[in-house]
Amino acid sequence: MKTILVHNGTLIDGTGRPPVGHAGVLITGDRVEAAGPVAETAAAARADVQRIDAAGGWLLPGFIDCHAHITWEVASVEAQMRRPLSLNFYNSVCYMRRTLDAGVTTVRDAGGADLGTRMAVETGIVPGPRLQICVTPLSPTGGHFDHRFPVGVTPKTPPYPGKPAAICDGVDEVRKRVREVLLAGADVIKICTTGGVLSPTDRPEYTQFSPEEIAVCVEEARFRGGRKVMAHAIGAEGIKNAVRAGVHSIEHGVFLDDEGLDLMLERGAFLVPTLSAGIAVLELGERTGTVPEDVLEKARLLVEHNLEAAAKARKAGVRIAFGTDASVFPHGQNLRELEMMTRIGMTPLEAIGSATRTAAECLGWDDRLGTLEQGKLADLIVCSVDPLRDIAALRDPRNVVLVMKGGEVVKDIRGAA
Repeated sequence: MKTILVHNGTLIDGTGRPPVGHAGVLITGDRVEAAGPVAETAAAARADVQRIDAAGGWLLPGFIDCHAHITWEVASVEAQMRRPLSLNFYNSVCYMRRTLDAGVTTVRDAGGADLGTRMAVETGIVPGPRLQICVTPLSPTGGHFDHRFPVGVTPKTPPYPGKPAAICDGVDEVRKRVREVLLAGADVIKICTTGGVLSPTDRPEYTQFSPEEIAVCVEEARFRGGRKVMAHAIGAEGIKNAVRAGVHSIEHGVFLDDEGLDLMLERGAFLVPTLSAGIAVLELGERTGTVPEDVLEKARLLVEHNLEAAAKARKAGVRIAFGTDASVFPHGQNLRELEMMTRIGMTPLEAIGSATRTAAECLGWDDRLGTLEQGKLADLIVCSVDPLRDIAALRDPRNVVLVMKGGEVVKDIRGAA
């Protein structure tokens, strides 16, 4: 079994402990054997160990994005309608490569990736981050994932074998659709309990799915091996309906009020605020001129309130997990979210913890990911810049000079000009 020592760096292990200078990480096979002062890790290494020189860089766990759409990027309605179904899969190969290159080694896909996408990564057909998938987000008629315009046309890909339809109404139909999504290979169930920005016929504050419909989603997910439910929830009532029903994580949470905050603390729900999302929609509109004015208006509303709600949640002690909504901005720019998290009061070390340890807890994978500790999977990145001094520098993938996933080097540009 191959043994690797990554040495000559400063260790930020994801636990929240202070950085360790002159550190190393010893890896045997796909697992971390030791992480700490290089004198200790080198002493534990065998004579035939392969050495990787971090050249004075910073050693961190691979980042975890709890909310991305790995198979698509936002485009104009016309461009979407001209895109053949199979092109989405070919594009996702590029998107996953860029995500890895950014230092994101695990993604919870919030809609788009099916079982075949996950299997392609797991079997090594294509390089990509470790995936947790929801297959199809569920939505009521006219809800956030009902992309039909009032005239009846939709720019989105129709359901296909292995990808159930998103739209379901009433407790019985919702129950059946959850079962279909689980049958299709979902690791997590995603539901929409409010409207959104890109959906054509609703608004972010609209409440969607009844409490009874949400409850049956949670119930069915729990029956299937204790799976969790994540909820796209922007409006206050939709957030509270989701948390009361036992939803595991609130995605976006823009209009979180004090009652919702208390409920999240009481139930232990995670918040995945995706602070970059609204800004990215506005940037897209500025850059391309293809974003409709009603969508831009909704995005402005999110930008105005998102930071405030997330700051309030952090101050109250809600667990905040890193998620980006990558797809509304190009894949590979995921780490721009770290700088956004410092705007809600997090220190750079807290922001890194949110994208490593807390994100792993949100996915239920903290037994194997999220920190550089003995026994964990060897997902590791080397940064050429000090992220505690300049967290914004990580948005540039060129500053992530080495990426390992499960003990395998998947990117190495050390020494590149």
